[in-house]
Amino acid sequence: MKRNSKDADSSHRKLTRRSLLLGGAQLGFAGLLAMRMRYLQVDQADQFRLLAEENRVNIRLIAPNRGEIYDRHGVIIAQNSPSYRIVLVPEDAGDVEKVIANLTRLLPIDEEDLERARTEMRRSPPFLPITLADQISWKDISKVAVNAPALPGITPEVGLTRLYPQNADFAHVVGYVGPVSDYDLSKMEDPEPILRIPRFQIGKVGFEARQEEALRGKAGAKRVEVNAMGRVMRELDRQEGESGADMQLTLDAELQSYTQARLGTESAAAVVIDIEHGDVLAISSSPSYDPNLFVRGISVADYRALTSDPYRPLANKTVQGTYPPGSTFKMVTALAGLEHGVIGPEDTAYCPGHLEVAGRRFHCWKRGGHGHVNLEDSLKHSCDVYYYDLAIKVGIDRISDMANKLGLGIKHELPMSAVAAGLTPNRDWKARVHGQDWLVGDTVNASIGQGYMLASPLQLAVMTARIASGRSVTPRLVKSVDGVEEPSGAGETLAINPNNLRNLRKAMNAVSNDRRGTAYRSRIIAEGMRMAGKTGTSQVRNITAAERAAGVISNDDLPWERRDHALFVCFAPVENPKYAVSVVVEHGGGGSTAAAPIARDIILQALYRGTPPLDAYPSADRSKIEAQQERLERERLKRRESQGNDQA
Repeated sequence: MKRNSKDADSSHRKLTRRSLLLGGAQLGFAGLLAMRMRYLQVDQADQFRLLAEENRVNIRLIAPNRGEIYDRHGVIIAQNSPSYRIVLVPEDAGDVEKVIANLTRLLPIDEEDLERARTEMRRSPPFLPITLADQISWKDISKVAVNAPALPGITPEVGLTRLYPQNADFAHVVGYVGPVSDYDLSKMEDPEPILRIPRFQIGKVGFEARQEEALRGKAGAKRVEVNAMGRVMRELDRQEGESGADMQLTLDAELQSYTQARLGTESAAAVVIDIEHGDVLAISSSPSYDPNLFVRGISVADYRALTSDPYRPLANKTVQGTYPPGSTFKMVTALAGLEHGVIGPEDTAYCPGHLEVAGRRFHCWKRGGHGHVNLEDSLKHSCDVYYYDLAIKVGIDRISDMANKLGLGIKHELPMSAVAAGLTPNRDWKARVHGQDWLVGDTVNASIGQGYMLASPLQLAVMTARIASGRSVTPRLVKSVDGVEEPSGAGETLAINPNNLRNLRKAMNAVSNDRRGTAYRSRIIAEGMRMAGKTGTSQVRNITAAERAAGVISNDDLPWERRDHALFVCFAPVENPKYAVSVVVEHGGGGSTAAAPIARDIILQALYRGTPPLDAYPSADRSKIEAQQERLERERLKRRESQGNDQA
């Protein structure tokens, strides 16, 4: 049927309106798109350009060089050494296990290290390098380079690691570093990003740990271009970090080495202090260990050997170990009595071999007693009864106060691990800690350095330096930081009557130089080098009345762990004191036989700044001393040769 013209016109008008509406809508939508594109491409261009740049460019940290540690003469103690390692990029290796198998045919790699590397691979993206072997030799690096075609994804790298060229001599002082562990991070409130760098090393114990922040330095940064997968394409620029501070210690490497060697295989400790400045010249704990083992990753067998040794080589006996000071404490009791006017230097007490106190008999070490003794005689013969009687008159609180004034019972803040405060008990301490009253028997025990009394070898050396100088000498371990000298430890004049100190030093001189003195056999005879000292023997077991009646068992007949500790403190020269020394030999028996000879040899080494002449020793000892010097020199040369091989 044919449509009329009227209907055709109406249909045309409707189509035209719809076309116009649709076209307008399309035009409006296109306009909105254009406006949005202009907003994104023009108005927001800078912002999106920055976002794109951030996705393309990464900032990565650069580990700084760790500060090095030197002795007082510039001898290196802890240094940074090139460390060669083998890394694997899994995505470049293809068959990872096949590549590892090929590598192990060239290099001996511990299965433990390989398993750790596999664990890292599972946790990390395939383009990140994983360390397979660390601290390998240049010879091994050469093997890998020659066989590179058979080792896809394997790359030799060089970095820095810590090396302790003196090996065991400074282990207890300096400590060691190791990779940051999850435990290390858990102890920090807000760990620095640098600590998350793979295998980044921090101080674990000792000086390395206590001075970690200064030694670590500040991280640098580099800008690298990465692709969409995060793989590094190229380095754009870098800013080097700030190296850690170089530290110079007060220690003398030669004296430290000699002291360590002289202690030998004993479970012992020795401290040498320069009285003028308070500088710690040697601080040795024996037996020691090689800290390089921990840096490299100590084996289970080596670690078990250290922890199971009854002589406790990992413990720093010089500052961590506290012992009953025994008769070396008698100077404290004597000085307290002199200062409070309870005794004069010529006043005497009678020693029949024991003293009855509150129904209990306290014995002197000499069963028959010493008879009438004054201050000098009491120290020279180490009479116990003289000090029992004196302590009861003086009182424990005055004795404790004097001990603190001389540096006992005080934590000396050296940058070393586990520095102990020791213990100088008094009435308040026992009431607070044990909830008990102080007894007169406690005072009697404390008077000769037994009972609750405890002191470290460091504290005993400080006590001796203060008695010798009359000043509050404070031990100093850091000489300078980046060449800037640290404050002296010379100290101020002690509030102690100089005459009382003079009388005490005179009595200590008699201990070493009077024929009847307990340390006479260990005297120094060189003119101007005479030594003043005090022997000490501290009990580690109770002696029953039955044993005393039958005869006290000799230390030589007891198991090692039940023998008395041997102690000796000294200073020299008597006329112008320069050095103070303390020696503790665990379960060594008597102070005069075990500790005094060691202290005498060490202080002579300090006085002569090297091996002393034989005529400094009594003639009867010279052949033995000559043999000892030759043996120690052979050991020193052997140790240096070993150190050279390790560094090579």
